[in-house]
Amino acid sequence: MVSTAHEAMHRIFREDPHLFARVLPRAGIPFPEATSIEPLDTDLTEIRPVERRVDSLFRVHTEGEEGGFLLAVEAQGRPDADKPSSWTYYLAHLYAKYRLPPILLVVCRDKTTAAWAAEPIRIGRRVHTSMVVFPLVLGPGNLPAITDPEEAAGDLALAVLSALAHAKDPGHPAILDALAAALSGVEREQAYSWAEVTETGLGDARARTLWRELLSTYTLRFPGSGTIIEEAILKGREEGREKARAEDILRVLRVRGIEVPDAVRERVGSCVDLDVLGTWLDRAVTVGSADELFVEPSEA
Repeated sequence: MVSTAHEAMHRIFREDPHLFARVLPRAGIPFPEATSIEPLDTDLTEIRPVERRVDSLFRVHTEGEEGGFLLAVEAQGRPDADKPSSWTYYLAHLYAKYRLPPILLVVCRDKTTAAWAAEPIRIGRRVHTSMVVFPLVLGPGNLPAITDPEEAAGDLALAVLSALAHAKDPGHPAILDALAAALSGVEREQAYSWAEVTETGLGDARARTLWRELLSTYTLRFPGSGTIIEEAILKGREEGREKARAEDILRVLRVRGIEVPDAVRERVGSCVDLDVLGTWLDRAVTVGSADELFVEPSEA
């Protein structure tokens, strides 16, 4: 489950590693044809120094190039004075560890951050530069704004990246609408996965509300707004069976991090009244403890 907007921005590439090969040329960034792309461990911590982790790391294999190269992906939401030193460390450490040329790709959600991230990082004195880092940058300035549902359906990973990168653009609602329409026509699990990445990645409450509203307009084909909690609720309503609805209640509580005592588990599991289970399912989304499932509003 994607937990933060920051994670969503680079998680897209983990879900579809070959997105690099499709999106970089469209952004005007040369990218060799890849034969395979594999995720690598993101932990770059040494024995004692402070913990350092690159957001996502991939090894890219290409034709005629022995060993390929490394692609380190960083999601950046705003300028950060500490990042240049971290990025320099990442690349130097990766080269020393893997003996492969590393490339840094920074994914941004606004033009100001993208312009900042694209600045070369120069290490050394004015009279002599020891190292220069040239980040590659993807952002609203060079990523396509996908507003056509058919185009979005043709490359869902790119459409999701477009929706997150252009989150601050005036035309953002049209991008979200195209993506929602595209998700309505794909297999449910795939739709839920991309809808969840999108909702989490949007971050802004107004954008997330709009996203849910847009998805609800496609209820006949795609029932739900994509969060794991709503998926559990909808699953119970569709199946209409006591056991499934009881499992959904417990699942919602588990996803929300709420401890479920055995007594609560037994009471929920033994209930055969669908109306009562439906009430508990609705309460499971908001209660602060498992016992509150059984508390009537007048008793609260």
